[in-house]
Amino acid sequence: MSYIPKTISEVVLEYINRTTFLPAIQREYVWDTEGIEKLFDSIMGNYPISSFLFWKIREEKKNLWTAYKFFSDFDKGNPHNEEANLAGVNQDIYLVLDGQQRLTSLFIGLKGSYRYFYYSWKKTRLYLNLFKEPKRSENPEELTYEFAFRENAKSNSKDSRPQYWYPVGDILNFTSASAARSDIRSQLNGQNPQLVENAVVLIEELHSRLFTEKLVNFYEERSDDYDKVVEVFIRANTGGKKLEYSDILLSTATAKWKTLNARDEIHDFTDDVNDIGNGYNLGKDFVLKGALYLTDGLPIQYKVKNFTKPNLEKIEDNWDSIKSNIQSTVRLISRFGFGNKNLISTLALLPIALYLSKLKKKNFVDSTQKDDVNNQLIIQKWLAIVLLKNAFGSSSDTILKNLQDIMNEQTDFSVFPFGAINQKLGIEPNFSDTEIANLTSTAYGSKYSYLILSLLYPNRDWKDSVYHEDHIFPKSSFTARSLSIRKYSDEQIEKYQRHFNTILNLQLLTDSENLEKNATPFDDWFPTRDDNFRIRHSIPAMTSYDFDHFLEFIEKRRAEIAAKLCKISM
Repeated sequence: MSYIPKTISEVVLEYINRTTFLPAIQREYVWDTEGIEKLFDSIMGNYPISSFLFWKIREEKKNLWTAYKFFSDFDKGNPHNEEANLAGVNQDIYLVLDGQQRLTSLFIGLKGSYRYFYYSWKKTRLYLNLFKEPKRSENPEELTYEFAFRENAKSNSKDSRPQYWYPVGDILNFTSASAARSDIRSQLNGQNPQLVENAVVLIEELHSRLFTEKLVNFYEERSDDYDKVVEVFIRANTGGKKLEYSDILLSTATAKWKTLNARDEIHDFTDDVNDIGNGYNLGKDFVLKGALYLTDGLPIQYKVKNFTKPNLEKIEDNWDSIKSNIQSTVRLISRFGFGNKNLISTLALLPIALYLSKLKKKNFVDSTQKDDVNNQLIIQKWLAIVLLKNAFGSSSDTILKNLQDIMNEQTDFSVFPFGAINQKLGIEPNFSDTEIANLTSTAYGSKYSYLILSLLYPNRDWKDSVYHEDHIFPKSSFTARSLSIRKYSDEQIEKYQRHFNTILNLQLLTDSENLEKNATPFDDWFPTRDDNFRIRHSIPAMTSYDFDHFLEFIEKRRAEIAAKLCKISM
């Protein structure tokens, strides 16, 4: 393998955004200003900045691929790259497979700015303090040179050290080191001679690193085989921040959709669907998987080979329907309190979305008609049961395919095919006594606790409130010391501590209710609640709710919750 050496100035001035761009396969820029400062410190300190991998595409094939421009002026509030117009590029082009983050950082540092929020939005440029003498620290994290992103070159009046902040990008104005030296001497005329000489030395070093030394070494991948290029890309990017598989597939989709821009569409839709209700973290991988699943006749395996041009064209033709049904599904489950805290498997949403595509009923999610409401509740119950039974744990593609087959076999979509699906999955449509016992012993803060609790509030409207898991009897009362002071026996203490952090002592309160309650003893808090509080929160009827009656409370509430879970699962 032979590498092609280039100077940084060549790459920045002649390559980036002229002949060299980013493929859609690349993830977005993720470095912060500190990372850029360290990169330039490494360059000035003569440390290697690793090699780069460019994919060379012949001029006649450049329009087969969608390319994106490098940032010069990076805005953290808008991290999406602009699509490049290749119409005026009358030569071979390069797409960067490895080194995007470093090249973008070089371009920002030398040609642009970095806008970020710290108390307020700040637009900054990269500066170098020419009066700071380089000093290597034993701590490898400390900079040898004083690079910093600043809003301007004005010295910090609170810092008594000698300062002269030089915009690093200005060095590109000088093709020779002598010209750069003369310019800086002219700017610093009359300053302390020792400081001026330090500045001249740094300017010469900076100019040499950028204009003379060939620090950018890249390898050309020239294959026209996209699958090979993807493989090369994956191998080159095995380290660092993990890529979403979608970042790879979006390159293919973007290049092969006929009218829509796949990258923009999928980015925007993912953002939109994650803003539903109290918010979700559904990724682009989920959306692309859903696109395969919801398009008739396509394989459902989430692999590069399944995103062929014909398949992608089918997805594009079906894109509006895909978006509508995924969005409706998320809106529906949001109404029933399914969110990031309890949506254990996002794949469980796809059969629901497929059902809605078969139902073809506008405004189903918002409908208040009796039959529609009953159908919505059936979907809620099914989702809760399959999540709690881990039906989508392993062999998820097989399970999804089986459920897809069941949906395709149905002739009547008036009711969600709850029974047929459960039979295919081999799960019982209700909870056994053993399962209920396990559910009621689930601990606070687990991935199942919020889901179980949400099942206990079937009539709650979830969309406008944030709910917290609250200990009915405050957890601060259950320390070994607190229980000993009450002169409980060892057996009593063991039982108190075994149950206080389980579902049996938990409820869902709004954030304001939870803040108001805080650590108030339950027997003081309970009388301040409205008449429906006891039924709403599955609180058993008792003559006393003081702390000494906690074990009685636990046993009676176990029966209340068990009865509700049985009713929900029928």
